[in-house]
Amino acid sequence: MDIDQARTFLAISAHGSFLEAAKRLHVTQSTVSARIKGLEQALGAQLFVRNRSGATLTQAGRRFLQHAKTLVLTLEQARHDVGLPSRYRATLRVGGRIALWEGFLPNWVGWMREQAPDVSIRSEIGFEEDLMRRMIEGTLDVALMYTPSHAPGLVVEHLFDETLVMVSSHPETTGPDERYIYVEWGPGFYAKHRESYPDLERPPQVVNIGWLGVQLILTNGGSCFLPLRMARTMIDTGRLFQVAGAPAFDHPAYMVYPRESDSDVLRQGLEGLREMALHEQARG
Repeated sequence: MDIDQARTFLAISAHGSFLEAAKRLHVTQSTVSARIKGLEQALGAQLFVRNRSGATLTQAGRRFLQHAKTLVLTLEQARHDVGLPSRYRATLRVGGRIALWEGFLPNWVGWMREQAPDVSIRSEIGFEEDLMRRMIEGTLDVALMYTPSHAPGLVVEHLFDETLVMVSSHPETTGPDERYIYVEWGPGFYAKHRESYPDLERPPQVVNIGWLGVQLILTNGGSCFLPLRMARTMIDTGRLFQVAGAPAFDHPAYMVYPRESDSDVLRQGLEGLREMALHEQARG
């Protein structure tokens, strides 16, 4: 058994497909099949049932899942810790959507550096799919996102609710117009947005992250929905204007972390995130 076999096993379990795992790992499908065959021979058990819809874990595969995560996590931790200066006792790896790196997560990193200066922190930006895959593979300790999926061995915990408001570069804006930019905040936002604007045609501009919407409207003019937390400073300084009469939408943020972990550092980090979330919710 080798680490590539364990990574491949986790990729298939995360995506339910040998083909999709091959794409994610940048190898051929035959390589994926060969790795799983070797792994099954080493373990003496069948790990997946393959069918037209993809691949599902067998009972033996489900039992092996946590062991595979532990293998990958241990190696990743070892690679980092071997080169870590002696003044650091541990590493915490956090990933999050870019909007959550606007204020919220940087404040948490600062809190962690004050509370645990002997802990090294690795920070990353990602989308839900990649963040969840990294959590399943065990290469992140905690991930923050808006639309998490559920996976065995992981806890999805609600942190706080963002308030999405429409902001514009022009104070006279009353609603979506030709310069409106639709930000893909997820299926929940899509449903609420469609309910509020049932007759709105597909906007001429669509972006997949709020940060990009901000750059476009600040440069070219226009409007979009942003978390109030993210837009507040620009509104206060007059760079953007909150559109009067436009609806505001709740948009929950979550953190995902391992269900079973004996890491005191992770527990401290999670408590810090909960504390920051309470503070953020109180601000409204």
